[in-house]
Amino acid sequence: MQPGIFLTAEWRHLIVLNYAVEPYLLEPYLPPGLELDFWNGTTYISLVGFLFRRTRLCGLAIPFHRNFPEVNLRFYVKRPMPDGERRGVVFLREIAPRRAVAYVARKFYGEKYLALPMRATIEVDERFKDLASRARFEWRLAKQKYAIEAASSALPRYPEPESLDEFIIEHYWAYSAGVCGTGSCIEYEVEHAPWMIRPAEEARFIGEAASLYGGDLGRVLARPPSSAFLANGSAVSVRRGTPLVASRLIVPVEQTLAANAYE
Repeated sequence: MQPGIFLTAEWRHLIVLNYAVEPYLLEPYLPPGLELDFWNGTTYISLVGFLFRRTRLCGLAIPFHRNFPEVNLRFYVKRPMPDGERRGVVFLREIAPRRAVAYVARKFYGEKYLALPMRATIEVDERFKDLASRARFEWRLAKQKYAIEAASSALPRYPEPESLDEFIIEHYWAYSAGVCGTGSCIEYEVEHAPWMIRPAEEARFIGEAASLYGGDLGRVLARPPSSAFLANGSAVSVRRGTPLVASRLIVPVEQTLAANAYE
């Protein structure tokens, strides 16, 4: 029996910036029982910005918490199963402007959420009102300012089969290190329709990444992205999390210190 639905929402006007990364940088963050997922022999991290719309928690609309932006940094994993692989993501850091959102995600899913001031700017053209031509997500940590932005004039299309774009989008499971220090790996399913994309002609991350993501990943994010696109998004359903394994996740000292500084 599938777990029940925990959250429903719409994810709209996504920016997705993808960076090739050395596998050894991600292995310390890999929850137990999972393997890194490769595309053509390469591992990737992605900076993803998008708008939450019409959010409901357990079917309830929470005042002032229905519409807001989010930016997350994630990498790609797979879980071997008797009937095939489950392909999913692990979030390295998630940022939203609502403290209650960050609290719920940390408590029930063990996710690494921060509540920071944020704002989104979305530009659409008359041809494709549901798919941005330019988008920008901004946030602030103390005196440091950050942003991701992308622009595209390309015609919308579905990702090409077996392309990097399809690889990035077609991961429908998520995994975290667990809840409240128990060490359990939490698995949950995210359901949504296929997304259309517009490959970006311009895309960049702005900010001093090491302070927020650690030195090694900060150096990766200082490079130009390997690829980038805008996506229209869709309605989504997030199912309740299921504990998988009681095993302590090894977290680099650098990341531990960074997390303690921000939370």
